[in-house]
Formats: sequence, structure tokens, C-alpha cells
Amino acid sequence: MSARRTDRAGTDAEGRRSDSTATAVWVLVSLLVVLVLASAWHLTQGTSGQVLAQPEILLGSRLPRLAAGVAVGIALGVAGLLMQSLARNPLASPDTLGVTAGAYFSITAITAFGLTVPIWASGIVAFVGGLLAAALVLGLAGGSASSTTRLVLAGSALAMALQAGTSTLLVLFDEETKGLFAWGSGSLSQLGIENFLRVAPVIGVVLAACFLLTRRLDVLALGDDTASSLGVPVRSTRVFSILLSVLLTAAAVTLAGPIGFVGLCAPVLARLLSRVVPALGRHAMLIPASGLIGAIVVIGADAVLRAILGAEGALSVPTGVATTVLGAIVLVMMARRLRDAGPTRRPPTIRFGVRSTRRFVVVLVVGIVALCAVVIGGLLVGSTQLLTGDILLWMQHQAPPVVSFALDERSPRVIAAVVAGAALALAGTITQAVSRNPLAEPGLLGITGGAGLGAVLVVTSATATTFGMLAAAVIGALLAFLLVYGLAWKGGLSADRFILIGIGVSYGAVALTTFVLLQANPWDTPKIYTWLSGTTYGRIWEQVIPLAIVLLVALPFVLAQRRDLDIVTMDEDTPRLVGIRLERTRLALLAAAALLAALSVAAVGVVGFVGLVAPHAARALVGARHARVIPVAIVLGAVLVGVADAVGRTIIAPAQLPAGLVVALLGAPYFVWLLWRSRDA
Repeated sequence: MSARRTDRAGTDAEGRRSDSTATAVWVLVSLLVVLVLASAWHLTQGTSGQVLAQPEILLGSRLPRLAAGVAVGIALGVAGLLMQSLARNPLASPDTLGVTAGAYFSITAITAFGLTVPIWASGIVAFVGGLLAAALVLGLAGGSASSTTRLVLAGSALAMALQAGTSTLLVLFDEETKGLFAWGSGSLSQLGIENFLRVAPVIGVVLAACFLLTRRLDVLALGDDTASSLGVPVRSTRVFSILLSVLLTAAAVTLAGPIGFVGLCAPVLARLLSRVVPALGRHAMLIPASGLIGAIVVIGADAVLRAILGAEGALSVPTGVATTVLGAIVLVMMARRLRDAGPTRRPPTIRFGVRSTRRFVVVLVVGIVALCAVVIGGLLVGSTQLLTGDILLWMQHQAPPVVSFALDERSPRVIAAVVAGAALALAGTITQAVSRNPLAEPGLLGITGGAGLGAVLVVTSATATTFGMLAAAVIGALLAFLLVYGLAWKGGLSADRFILIGIGVSYGAVALTTFVLLQANPWDTPKIYTWLSGTTYGRIWEQVIPLAIVLLVALPFVLAQRRDLDIVTMDEDTPRLVGIRLERTRLALLAAAALLAALSVAAVGVVGFVGLVAPHAARALVGARHARVIPVAIVLGAVLVGVADAVGRTIIAPAQLPAGLVVALLGAPYFVWLLWRSRDA
């Protein structure tokens, strides 16, 4: 009797598995039908009317665009699935692990230096760039054992550094890289079907190799130890899967440029479907589901964009802008579902020994002397070399016209650089303390992105004024800050959730900024893009004075909160135990950081890394007490941006390199070292 019952139970289980598999197949068929319908809609859109009566347009333009969109969507969807499976992290993707940025940088580099390579060779270049970026992020973040926040922070910050390098090449080699800015946001525009025919076999072979790994990936999801005990070679599986993922990403970048966040959206949506249909949770089903959803996202985003803007208007807007906005929304939704790991949980930090008061005084005095030297040096260097005596004559209104003209132009930009550097350093100190993460900075919390979007909206309008740009930057930063804070609030403020939502809002703001920029007057694009890279060129006192006033007001306020900052940095419980009103204190401090970052963007454009590097360098020099960190960080930030301004306008004189790019190039190596030092144990 028991044997018969066991047989019956086994038969029922086998039947349920069969039914679930059949349901999963029907889901895949349904996704395929949706893709076919979206493709049919996509083919009907364009600048020409009766496309069926004009086969040359169908074959020469619309079919190549559709084929590129399907190929890119499938490649990125599967690439993102592999990364999420390997990292066991739903927020891993070609974008958040820096793969797309690495591939884009490598393509831009060979283009800037005039190296002409065939399509297959450019694919190899993109593959190498993406592979190196992925390896660096995974190594610095601690591999698959890394926390969600740490992995995304490492990838996003490395992507920022690579983007700075790419932007530098775009500015320095504007003739050679003409057209790469729009391509850098992802464009499905094709000159024919030839590129697709070259890339499609590569994608097909890689997909076939992915299916050979499905069983290993299923077992690997149970953990490394379990997989090893079941005979799965963990290391070789991980290495081979990363290579396949990067190869798919490189193929997509080669075909259509860096189309953002498809690799995040598609696997997440596929895994959500697997909760309804459990059989979809196996990689044999997840791989085609992620690929089909990726293709639907790309084709759907492109079709919706053209439906909203019209065929003519959509020509100048990269498809990647729409997919990045969608991906940012998915990232925020995923971050809101993130569970708190406990009230006393802290991200990994770097411990510094106790520093003496004498050391603090020496560091501060040396920093102030260096700052004075930077200000004087900034006034002296440039296209016209001056002497110290010229400054004295200028201050007495007795300088020759050439000297007066040079110093009248240089003085506001030098002061703007040092004041903005100090403000960004103070904003970064606040952000790192409140979020309890030494890898956070205003740029990764959406504040800088919101300020940049607001300012660009005014700059590209016909009635742009200095006051209007200042007001728009402040409003944009505060709105972004309120959005991040409101979305991160769920009965309290989780530091991890706060950072991840900030990154999502930042990505969305950057995508919208790109959209506005590409809709602007083409003759203004280089100027606006340079401003977005952080520039002190052409600064006037009206842009500097508001920031200086806010800094002078914010500094004593933050210094008065130095004890609260020390306690807030510890954990969630201690501030409440000692009577600190935690949420009120956080809100006031973060509002000050948002205001400082906003006015900094209005003064010198979007300058990254200062808010990250300066506070951490200050802690390394004088210890972790904010009474010492705050003044030293401010001085270091001012020196960093001041030096970047001087280097940017002298290293390639008479041409100039934006100060923000110089800061990023100087700060990127330090940030890599910081990530290495603060890896998870």
C-alpha cells in the first residue's frame, strides 16, 4: 500500500512538473507573439508613409533598425541574466558593473586616435574594454560575496571614471569623435543590414554556449559550496560565464552603442514571471525569456519614443535614453523592495588610527598654505604668463591693460574653482556620514544629476539668464533630493536603500539631461557638454557669490552638528539612545548638502569625485572625528578643484580641458585604491 502511495505521489509530482514546464513554454510563446506584434508596429513607424510600396526603405532602413533592436535586446537581456546569476544579485547588469562604460571607452579611444578597424575588430576592442571593467569591479567589490550596495557602488563609480575618460577624449578629439556623443547613449540607426549580419552569428554562437551552462548555473544558484559538492567546477563556470556575458555586451555596443539598463530590466522582469510560473526559474527557460523581454523592451522603447516625438523628432534622440529611464525606474523599484539587514548593520569601512591634535594642526596649516599657493598660481598661469607683482598692481588698479584683462577673466574662475571644491567636499562629508558609507557622494545620490538637469533646462531655453540657471539648479537638486528621500523612506531610512535609489534617480536624471541636450541647438551642444563635464571657463562673479554665501552659512551650521555627525555615523540605535532626533537631523544635513551641490553645479558645472575623495583623504590624514574632518576636507576639496582648473587650462594651452574631467582623472586612481582597501573581509 505504501509503495503504491509513493508511486502515486511521484506520478503527481511528475505531472505537476510537466504542467509547469508546459506553462513556461506557453509563456515563452506569448513573449514571442508580443515581440512579433511590437516589431510589426515598429515597422509602420518612420518618416515615409506607405512603406510596403517603397521596398527600398523597408529593406534599407526599417528592417535593419528592427533587426539591430532585436539583436541588441536579446544580447543585453541574456548578458544581464548571466551577471545576476553569477553575482547572485538582482541589481547586477552590464551597466551597474561598468561593462558598458568600459566597452564605450575602448571604442572611443580607438576612434579618437584615428585607428580605423573593421567591424569585427571593433567588437574585439569593446570586448576587451568591457571584460577589464567587469573584472576590476568584481575584484574591487569582493566578488560574488559582495553586498548589493557595494557591488552597485563600485560599478557605478568605476563607470563614472570611465565616462570621465571618454568625455575627455570627446572634448580633446572633437573632430575625430564627432557623432560619438549621441551614439554613446545608444542608437539603433543603421546604414544597412550588413552590421547586423556580421554580429548576429556571434550572438547566436554565444547563446548556444549559454544553453550548455544552464544546469551549472541552476546548481550555482544554491551557493558555491553546494555546487562544488555536486561536482560543478565553480571557478571555470564563473569565468566562462563572465566571458560570454561580456562578449554579448560587446556585440550589442558594437552594433548600436551603449543602450542602457536593458541588461537590468529584462532579467528582473523574467525572474518576476518565474514567481508565477516556477518552471521559468530554471536557466533553460530564463535565458530565452530574458532575451525575448530584452528585445521587447528595446523595440517597445524605440517605438514609443517615435510615437510620442514623431518620426522626425525621434531621429535625434538615442533609444538608450528611453531604456535608461525605464531601467532607472526598475532599479528604484528593486531598491524599495530591499530588506533591511538590521538596525546596527554598517557597510564595510576603512579604520584609521587615532590622530594627534598636533598632526591635525600641521595638516590644516599645510593645506591652507597649499590653497593660497593654488589661488596665486591659478592667477599667474594661463595663455598669458604673469608675475606676482602683476597681481599687486592689479589689486591697486595700476596694472597694464593686458594684465588687467587676464586677471579680470581669471579671478572669478579661480575663486569659483576653490569655493566649489570646498562646497562639494562639505556636501560629500555630510553625505558619507548620514549614509554611513565612505563610498557615497552627492553625484551618486541624484543631487548633482538633478541640479545638472535643472540647469540644462534653463541653459537650452531662449531666455537663459545667470539667475535662472542658479534657481533651476537649486530647484532640480532639491527636487531630486526630496524624491530620493521620499522613495527611500519606509518606516525609517535605510542607508542601503537610500544610496541605491539615489543611483537610480541619478541615472534617470543623466538620461533626461542627454535628451534635453540632444534636442537643443546643435551649435550649443559642445558648449553645454563641456559645462556638463565641469568647467570654470567664462565664470562671472554672479555665479560665484551665491555659492560663497551659502558655504559661509552652511559651514558653521555643519560644524555645530559635528558631534551629531560622529554619532549618526555609528548606527541607527545610538543616536536615539543619546537623544538625537535622527530623522530631523538627517533631513537638515542632507538639505544643506543638496543646496551646496546645487549651487556648485550652477557655478562650475558637474564636477564629480571631489565629494568622494576629499572627505576620505581628510579622514586618512586627521582621523574620523568630524570636528577635524570638516575643515581639512574643505581645504582639500578647494585645492583639488583649484589644481584641476590650473592644469586644465595650461596642459594643452591654448586649448582648455574642463576642470571636472581633470578632477575625475586625478580622483579615479585614488578611488580604485579606496575600493581595494575597503573590500569586504
